[in-house]
Amino acid sequence: MHIQEWLDTIPAVAIYALVAGVIGLESLGIPLPGEIVLVSAALLSSQHGDINPVVLGACASAGAVVGDSIGYAIGRKGGRPLLAKLGAKFPRHFGPAHVATAERSFEKWGMWAVFFGRFIALLRIFAGPLAGVLHMPYWKFLIANFLGGVVWAGGTTAVIYYVGVVAEDWLKRFSYVGLGAAVLVGLASMLIVKRRATKAAAAHEAAEAEAAVVAD
Repeated sequence: MHIQEWLDTIPAVAIYALVAGVIGLESLGIPLPGEIVLVSAALLSSQHGDINPVVLGACASAGAVVGDSIGYAIGRKGGRPLLAKLGAKFPRHFGPAHVATAERSFEKWGMWAVFFGRFIALLRIFAGPLAGVLHMPYWKFLIANFLGGVVWAGGTTAVIYYVGVVAEDWLKRFSYVGLGAAVLVGLASMLIVKRRATKAAAAHEAAEAEAAVVAD
């Protein structure tokens, strides 16, 4: 079956539920790729007429706000022992260094850490539970959580949707010869950048080795 035909068979409600669920679980404190799922769904909505980007953004926002609120309640009840348990299960995400970094952000920025944390992968997972652990007043948390969730989810959906629409229209009008030339230019640019980066790294290592010899 053609890929586009297969995509057309996916019910829109399933996409909405998947996006809301993954983002909600991530906001609750479970390390899941919420942003990747949202970007993929928004891109799909630009090519799938049944998926409404406004509804998609609303579902993503709802998942973010509800998930963060549940995470806040769990963090408030579980306290620091909860962070220790999460650190043992997910050391790559809830290790002592990550917890310390998130705590410093909350101590310095307060409500703004919850708002801007929505745009940062590490804080997106931490924001709800950590705000509860640190006993941030819920009304402050709710305001920052709601605004951050809506701006992040709605903004991401809108940007990716319109990028997908423009890209699809551009590719339809672009000739195969031009597309091939663009691919070749892109590959050549990548090779040049990679080659220069390799040379720079080698020069840096040589300089460090020379400095070590001089020090000895």
